[in-house]
Amino acid sequence: ASVRSRAAETLTALEATSIPDDHWSWIRKSMFPLPTPPSPLWSPTDRTRYFDANGFLHVRAFVSPQVVEEMKNEMRRLAEELWNPGEEGKTRVFRTDEGQVEAQGSDDYFLDSADRVHFFAEKDAIDEDGKLREEFRGDKIAALNKAGHGMHVRPGAFHDYAISREVGSLVRELGWVDPVIPQSMYIFKQARVGGEVTSHQDSTFLFTEPHQTCLGLWLALDDSNLENGCLWVRPGSHREPVRRKFARNPEHFGGDRSAPKMVFENIASSENLRKVPWDGTLPDGSDPPCCDGLFQAGFVPVECKAGDLLAFPGELDHLSLPNRSGKPRHTFQLHLVEGPEAGVKW
Repeated sequence: ASVRSRAAETLTALEATSIPDDHWSWIRKSMFPLPTPPSPLWSPTDRTRYFDANGFLHVRAFVSPQVVEEMKNEMRRLAEELWNPGEEGKTRVFRTDEGQVEAQGSDDYFLDSADRVHFFAEKDAIDEDGKLREEFRGDKIAALNKAGHGMHVRPGAFHDYAISREVGSLVRELGWVDPVIPQSMYIFKQARVGGEVTSHQDSTFLFTEPHQTCLGLWLALDDSNLENGCLWVRPGSHREPVRRKFARNPEHFGGDRSAPKMVFENIASSENLRKVPWDGTLPDGSDPPCCDGLFQAGFVPVECKAGDLLAFPGELDHLSLPNRSGKPRHTFQLHLVEGPEAGVKW
């Protein structure tokens, strides 16, 4: 069977599965241990039950084509005005492979991007000297991997979306009480050079205490499909513990300035780590056209139309394959966590 037909079979089965009316919300179960009931002002909807049972929710036509176009136009303008690759030394790249700690864990440009817009190129668009390859010099936007992580802070289309009625209504429908937005990003997934995003949990990077509360809102700005690197999710994996935490490195802050500032710290048990040997990589046999290794590991691709949204909690295992097609796959992503009114810190 084709990848698309295997995916349709899996997703249809998930939609047909009966979910009890008296289930407990993923986020509120964490916040209010049994037998304390959720707030009487909140009751789960069918979408909430699906989200809690499977760890993701596909909302079709979440925003209008006009909103999509406004975001893409604003991103184009920001890149043209603010990104000057090579003028301030080596152009930064963004990686999720074995070079991630070196690329992001020691770079102040990345670490200081929480409240502003910084730009990160595709590794295959940069030459050995850290400059744009010649074929991208006439179209620098085609070399970008991502921009972030304070897109929502600037007045404009991204800010308007972040505070929109649609976003607020969905987040509260899913059970969040005091949502705050620590991070936003624009992912380009460029035609032909858009790199893979390896298996990960968003709570690795947005770790909250005393429990995990991260919520990802993944908005498709182009049609996202098997050909251009759509998202693959592993249904049910949101019930697994966070495996790794991207944390301050005690060696660096203890005096060794040659050590990276941030490192991955294994925080799950050895048993849980062994159950997911592909964490930070891809399962063996993930390559198209069959992608058998992904299906065997429990992943399923979720194709989206421009304007569709995927919502998922921070523990969900997800990834995407490289874009080898001739079409880009732009997305805008918000990451929310519960705030202090919900007794949470991050």
